[in-house]
Amino acid sequence: MPLSAPAAAREILTRLHDVMGSRSATPAKLGAVVQIIGEALNSEVCSIYLLRDGLLELFATRGLSQAAVHVTKLAPGEGLIGVIAANVETLNLDEAAAHPDFAYRPETGEDRFHSFAGVPIIRREQAVGVLAVQHTEPHRYEDVEIEALQTVAMVLSELIANTGLADEAGASPTRAQTTAAKTILGLRLVDGMGAGHAVYHQPRITIEHTVAEDTEAERHRVYGAFDKMREQIDRMTSQAEFGVDGEHREVLETYKMFAYDEGWSRRINEAIDSGLTAEAAIERVQQRTRMRMRQIDDPLLADRMHDLEDLSNRLLRIVSGQMGTAAQLGLRKDTILIARNLGPAELLEYDRRRLKGVVLEEGSLTAHVTIVARAMGVPVLGRMRNVRREVSEGDLLLLDSNSSTLLVRPTAAMEEVFEAKLALRQKRRAVFAALKSEPPVTKDGHRLAVMVNAGLRDDVAALDLTGADGIGLFRTEFQFLVSATLPQRERQQRLYRDVLDVAGDRPVTFRTVDIGGDKALPYLNGDGADEENPAMGWRALRLALERDGLMKAQARALIDAAGGRALNIMFPMVSEPWEFDEARALFEAQRDWIASRNRMLPSQIRYGAMLEVPALAEQLDLLLPKLDFLSIGTNDLTQFLFAADRANPKLAERYDWLSPSILRFIRRIVDPARDAGVDLAVCGEMGGRPLEALALIGLGIDRLSITPAAVGPIKAMIRSIDRSAVMAEMETLLARPPRDLRGALAHWAGEHGVELA
Repeated sequence: MPLSAPAAAREILTRLHDVMGSRSATPAKLGAVVQIIGEALNSEVCSIYLLRDGLLELFATRGLSQAAVHVTKLAPGEGLIGVIAANVETLNLDEAAAHPDFAYRPETGEDRFHSFAGVPIIRREQAVGVLAVQHTEPHRYEDVEIEALQTVAMVLSELIANTGLADEAGASPTRAQTTAAKTILGLRLVDGMGAGHAVYHQPRITIEHTVAEDTEAERHRVYGAFDKMREQIDRMTSQAEFGVDGEHREVLETYKMFAYDEGWSRRINEAIDSGLTAEAAIERVQQRTRMRMRQIDDPLLADRMHDLEDLSNRLLRIVSGQMGTAAQLGLRKDTILIARNLGPAELLEYDRRRLKGVVLEEGSLTAHVTIVARAMGVPVLGRMRNVRREVSEGDLLLLDSNSSTLLVRPTAAMEEVFEAKLALRQKRRAVFAALKSEPPVTKDGHRLAVMVNAGLRDDVAALDLTGADGIGLFRTEFQFLVSATLPQRERQQRLYRDVLDVAGDRPVTFRTVDIGGDKALPYLNGDGADEENPAMGWRALRLALERDGLMKAQARALIDAAGGRALNIMFPMVSEPWEFDEARALFEAQRDWIASRNRMLPSQIRYGAMLEVPALAEQLDLLLPKLDFLSIGTNDLTQFLFAADRANPKLAERYDWLSPSILRFIRRIVDPARDAGVDLAVCGEMGGRPLEALALIGLGIDRLSITPAAVGPIKAMIRSIDRSAVMAEMETLLARPPRDLRGALAHWAGEHGVELA
């Protein structure tokens, strides 16, 4: 029976202790290390490769030809060793030669070996070498053996760093070689503009000692650090102020749950059992988390792993006594904060008066820190991979997340343009704010409905801020995405009731949960977990009808929350009329169940569908008689029509919402819906862009559901047009589409004084 991972690692570390403490030269020490590991794991081969002058050089080996030492060299990404270093990942193969990146080096004499396992030797989050073992018989190494290798690799990292044998990795950001201005593009996470000086969130913590002298003493140090960290988290979550409650509260509670996770603390304790110091044990578990994050395709699960990474950083700072983050040191001037990633609690530590923006090397739209930043009103740009190479501490930065740009060390002319744009933005916002009490009526007297899309409790406040007519799309899945566990019915009901209370007499359309596929939940594993095309897979209504317990709970929560009021329910991604029938029947059954308990029912339940799947347009004659309303979801509909993933940057410019194809498709739906007496709306980004919205109005669309920020510009556009003239122009353009329909419509709008700013 194999030893446990801590015991296996401890056995090796115990034997290595004398080697490390000897007066032998480092190459001799590494030679002894490979002998010890090979014997302990019963492997014929154990080898150490070090990154020297940009190449991975075979530095010590047991089992390969000694003539290959210092001769065999691989570039990062070349061969199995290069792949491990380049990707900072572990490989465990029962047949090494079968791997597509296997590279045979005859001088090593490795042709008789089959199984292979290798782990990166990590320093400052980058690989400075690789520790590998091989065996003649094909078999996969046990998890306990891999964990033992990873622990030994940590000790080797310290030894290698102290002797300078390998290239220095992950040096702290230093002043860029040039002082020239630079523009960096990123991913817009939270809208806004901000100017400030670059401040790096966190200095690197260097672990000086990895092997423990007293295991129990190290354990008590970790216990004390956990207590202190949990006190900090409790204090911050209780003091956080956003004005009103919202989903960010649930985010912080989820984050707090991670801080109290026993599994995490147990893994750190096991690492201490293997012979590591408290700091090394935390780093060991953190390295494992990072490697798992690199293998996770699911962005939601990756975001939860980022929370754990944030807590690991906090715990490491506490146990090492190196508590100085930029937040603790205090912001002395207007700041743009730079970080690889941030946890929500870390963001809360910053002085909101000085924090003008955040730049993340990673980050995503659904990350917890993004949700909290939005509640704080802090603009955020993410996915800026090269920011550490381009930006130095103290550099002046101009962040414009609306255009997804970061200006680094701007010239005086750039500053002037930015300030003018900021002033214009503030002026335009003032103009749009003045329109909030004005109805969206065209110059020829036609009243349109301009509604907002929402997904968080806080978003409902946009109704009063913008003067929107209601909520045309409330995305109920947001509550599921920010939760660590499936939200209970009572919690869902509270959210829906709060939304209806704030909306008052303005209508709210609740879209039933659209999860699965590209919005997978870590606590809801389904048949589509490994789909190649998740956006077109087992998601939305398809998943909900299969997991009808989830949909029944949501139905009861919505019906109970709307007691005495009108309730609008919209089903997403309807592909066939029978899917709508089943979903409606499920809701009606829950309505009857609630009525049987003598609970108050909604005054009316209106049922609608989203038209996102093009196939549904071919069966409108069957579906429209059953509907109260229909919404065209332009985001998914467009990518399905063009077979182009809207999240793929290479395809982003390959299709246009003002293409005759999409406009003609939408026009096909308008007349049948009107003839059937069914309210027709468009919800999606298309309706929130003035020129695109102009085209939709020209097609006969009278209801738009858009982002709150777009309400002002769209209202201004509507009040500047003659609807009948727009409809006539669109009829002409679609009868004989010009090569550049967008340009032609923009030219017409300019000639007719249409407000498109």
